[in-house]
Amino acid sequence: MSILLFLAVLFVLILVHEFGHFIAAKKSGMRVDEFAIGFPPRLFSRTKGETTYSINLLPIGGYVKIFGEDAVGTEHSPDEPRAFTAKPRWIQAVVLLAGVTMNVLLAWVLFIIIFTVGVQTAVTPETATDEARLMVTNVLPESPAADAGVAVGTEIVGVSSGEDTLTELSPESFTEFTAEHSDAAITVTYRTGDEEQTALLTSERGLLPEDEDRKILGVGLALIDTIPLPFLTAVKEGTVLTYTTLRDITVGLTRLIVDAVQLKADLSQVAGPIGIVGLVGEASAFGFTSLLMFTAFISLNLAVINILPFPALDGGRLLFVIIESVKGSAIKPQAVAIMNMVGFAILILLMIAVTVHDVLKVV
Repeated sequence: MSILLFLAVLFVLILVHEFGHFIAAKKSGMRVDEFAIGFPPRLFSRTKGETTYSINLLPIGGYVKIFGEDAVGTEHSPDEPRAFTAKPRWIQAVVLLAGVTMNVLLAWVLFIIIFTVGVQTAVTPETATDEARLMVTNVLPESPAADAGVAVGTEIVGVSSGEDTLTELSPESFTEFTAEHSDAAITVTYRTGDEEQTALLTSERGLLPEDEDRKILGVGLALIDTIPLPFLTAVKEGTVLTYTTLRDITVGLTRLIVDAVQLKADLSQVAGPIGIVGLVGEASAFGFTSLLMFTAFISLNLAVINILPFPALDGGRLLFVIIESVKGSAIKPQAVAIMNMVGFAILILLMIAVTVHDVLKVV
């Protein structure tokens, strides 16, 4: 299920990004030869007008093939005025920026929807409504909770030990109850989706490095409530969150690149395709709005990464356009093609490295 959700999220993000390039190119009078989701081999295609629409096998991106992007083969063509390189450089820049812009707009719209419908927020028992739920937010590996199958996103609906029953479900009361019954078996009733299950757990020592003598079940909990905002407030909060998220991603990525150059990068928080599959599953476990929130964050991450001035990325191609504007002449198409090819190869190698890192973390 997590894989299908991941593919669905990825499909939407690629579609939105490439549609930005596509519509900007079309509105600028450029000829678009192909609109593709994924990379070849091709699974399905349909030609409408002058454009072929394709679904490809490898879900690692997408592309919009614009006539004359590399300035090769445009000479003496009747469509030469419609070539990418035949347009003013500011129009070329607009087309290149359109994909990133669409990713930012998608995140902004999703944030507004989330705030309007109601964002899931950790609350206290004093501020919680009747709809608040006690949710599992973390499970320690090899803990009694993990061994019983309790997972992130699980809702705790009942806790008891012998004749004692926990009447107020909150993180604080749960911690107190399990501490008072640390030597006894504790019955935990939990719900995943529509399925309700019961597990008999006994607290264990040695799960917390900072307090190895403390006996716990190994779960982190939060009281989660859904709080909707008025539309105009949602727009304001969505705008602020879009800006702050973009800023934080940019700062974090910059630090990562600088540390990588200095050979001291911490990759423990970097996730590749396999890691993101797990994160999608965890986000969806908390509900549809959490999945939308995760999609918005990934969309903004893609926007920041794509605008990096690196060959094969939108930012690298934009850099070439800026250089051409400054020097007043075009860069040799062969040189651009080689740089983009090398850049693409490096990106593939990085993706493989991050994927291997994901696998090692799982193992």
